[in-house]
Amino acid sequence: MANVTLVENADDHAIAAWLEQKLLAELRDSDGRIAITVPGGSTPFPIFERLKDSAIDWSRIDVWPGDDRIVPEDHAASNTGKIRSLLEPVGARIVPLSPDAQPPRFALAWLGMGADGHIASLFPNTDPKADDPQPVRTLTPDPLPPEAPFDRITLTIPALLNSDALVFVIRGEDKRAVFDAAADGEHDLPIARLLSAAGQDVQCFA
Repeated sequence: MANVTLVENADDHAIAAWLEQKLLAELRDSDGRIAITVPGGSTPFPIFERLKDSAIDWSRIDVWPGDDRIVPEDHAASNTGKIRSLLEPVGARIVPLSPDAQPPRFALAWLGMGADGHIASLFPNTDPKADDPQPVRTLTPDPLPPEAPFDRITLTIPALLNSDALVFVIRGEDKRAVFDAAADGEHDLPIARLLSAAGQDVQCFA
């Protein structure tokens, strides 16, 4: 079970500052490039806005979306397109997910979580496994979220766990309750499966 450090009442500024220091440290410790994976949805983009103008040398960072809707990059629902529009101009290399992708070890895996306990696009109905032999899967959530009714492509639990650090940003009391119960081993939702298999420390901003 992961060792979870919980930081309560963290705003976008505090989260961005922590991520900046984390990535600066990872870059200092690396002779070359590093890779990170980041979430989509509404929560991370105000944080990205702060990070893109930080001291981070984005030209040394490969950014992988943790998941995406299977739509063109210029579609409003594309996580990859939004990430590219923000971070590519400051030098980051954006790596879209594809079924045959071979993700690297990530310096940082930044994740969100849904109220149903899903992480990336690993929804409860997809029965994600901590020993999944594939690093990337295409799948269909059931039920389809009404705000984004699209098939998905996603990193799997092993690909997310192949990282030096796991970071969550959890907003809302309902999500916090699901996360806390997962950390305590009280259910078997995707978030719980990830945390139970994690060997690295987990930072959670709530």
